Amino acid sequence: MTAMVQIAKKSACEGCTMGVCKPEDQGMEIEAFNEVGAKVGQRVKVSIKSYVYMKGTMLVYGLPAVMLVAGAVFGKEVMSRFLPGRDPDVLSAIFGFAAFILSFFIVKIWAGRAAEKTESRPIIEEILN
Repeated sequence: MTAMVQIAKKSACEGCTMGVCKPEDQGMEIEAFNEVGAKVGQRVKVSIKSYVYMKGTMLVYGLPAVMLVAGAVFGKEVMSRFLPGRDPDVLSAIFGFAAFILSFFIVKIWAGRAAEKTESRPIIEEILN
């Protein structure tokens, strides 16, 4: 059983691409597993597994950075051999930014699949008074 929980918006939420939150003016509404049987209006403690959070953070921030560098190296070192007469630095920039943009599509696909998995969803742990 799941429940919609309104949580306070944090500064870290602004760049999130998970797609499970619905930002609102005063907070965000997320869907969480309701293991404790919380009712509407009750204050609850919500948690997410740390490895899921770290995995998401590394993918969202790390993958674009790695793809940018890898694309730039690929453009300069590999593609400059296949396209002689072209400036290697221009090829580096083109392939670097192309890989960088591609990484956002990869992150979006991953986020959609992660949202479907039950182990990546938040859990209501306890009811607070």
